[in-house]
Amino acid sequence: MKTKALVCESLTEDLSGVSLKELELPEILPQQILIKVKAASVNFPDLLMTQGKYQHKPDLPFVLGMEGAGVVEEIGSEVSKFKEGDEVTFGSWGNGAFSDYVIVPENGPQLKSKSLDFKEAASFQTAYMTAYVSLVRRGELQPGENLLVHGATGGVGMAAVQLGQKMGANVIATGTSEDKLKATLNWGASHYVLTHKEGGVSFRQEVKELTGGKGADVIYDPVGGDVFDESIRCINWGGRILVVGFTSGRIPSAPVNMPLIKGFSIVGVRAGEFGRRDPVKGKENIEAVKKLADEGKLKPHICKTFKLEEAKEAIHFLSERKLVGKVAVVME
Repeated sequence: MKTKALVCESLTEDLSGVSLKELELPEILPQQILIKVKAASVNFPDLLMTQGKYQHKPDLPFVLGMEGAGVVEEIGSEVSKFKEGDEVTFGSWGNGAFSDYVIVPENGPQLKSKSLDFKEAASFQTAYMTAYVSLVRRGELQPGENLLVHGATGGVGMAAVQLGQKMGANVIATGTSEDKLKATLNWGASHYVLTHKEGGVSFRQEVKELTGGKGADVIYDPVGGDVFDESIRCINWGGRILVVGFTSGRIPSAPVNMPLIKGFSIVGVRAGEFGRRDPVKGKENIEAVKKLADEGKLKPHICKTFKLEEAKEAIHFLSERKLVGKVAVVME
């Protein structure tokens, strides 16, 4: 059986090593399932993996696409969890979702939430699991606390804005475009602040004014770089800075006297690794996030869709930071 897929054959800065290929699928094993992919989410690590800059480095060549949603087409002889026709979501590293079909182990996928369409379901798991592990498990966000969300107009930022508001926090969204930041007020933000102004990155004064001079209790940072550097200047005593990623391209270095003086913590977040290290809590995380989706309390905003033949263009669109919410690839 053949499938069209977006394949990375060499690591480059400009996606020149990425192209659409026709691949031969192997026979499924007894504990595997074959999924007809309906939609896939575009994530920043997709771009970083084509450049060799992400912590997970699949062997070349590999199929792009971290997560997707589709319909079970065929099941292996020992599969009991799913049946043909089930609508599912799945994660896939190096055997990716930017493909007409994908083969995954039975223990990987989850049944798709009925409240989400395929585009939304494909775009849900990574962003909202990252937000949940960050705010609930690592940041221990409490009702009434001030939550500062950087990169709030992107997928993982939008998820944190929504979840933070549901947890009872006062959410302050940040970004580089006022037009895009206005959308965060509809997702649960109480206020928004521009991070970049003439002369560089500067937002500490606005954050302090919005928090009665105290600073943010929890800072959710998928950006890094200069944004992280400024964040340590507007964190409250006993606050938590959640290190989620480095979309700015620079990994910052923290002067360790600052956490000592201000009594704050710098907390690393790897949502997937959290579940692998603690499978019991990992399962609880999956169930909690799916419940919120089933109840209609969390839903990604899809700002643009691309066809599979345009998946490379979709990654390029993401790299230009034009999106508000999520970008999805839809298979015909």
